[in-house]
Amino acid sequence: MEMTISEAAVKWFKEDISVKEGDSVRFYPMFYGTSPVQEKYSLAFSTHDEPIQIHASQKIDDIEFYVEEDDIWFFNGHNLIVDYNPDKDELEYQYPKP
Repeated sequence: MEMTISEAAVKWFKEDISVKEGDSVRFYPMFYGTSPVQEKYSLAFSTHDEPIQIHASQKIDDIEFYVEEDDIWFFNGHNLIVDYNPDKDELEYQYPKP
């Protein structure tokens, strides 16, 4: 699994969530809603977790964006792209197949 965080998404995390250098952002499945890759689960994020066993990550501006090994089942063989939609003022997730 590969993950890509867009520049617009990084800017959103810095400005709206106050993420700064040295912080980490974990993406994980949440039992609520739905997604293109898992029924009854959606993707959430946390800025308060310490990484345990990273499966995929991208470090940008000394901020670690990552997915834990225990959460990889959610992606069902798909990659993750995190982007920001200015029209909706929210993050958007895409799950392309490699």
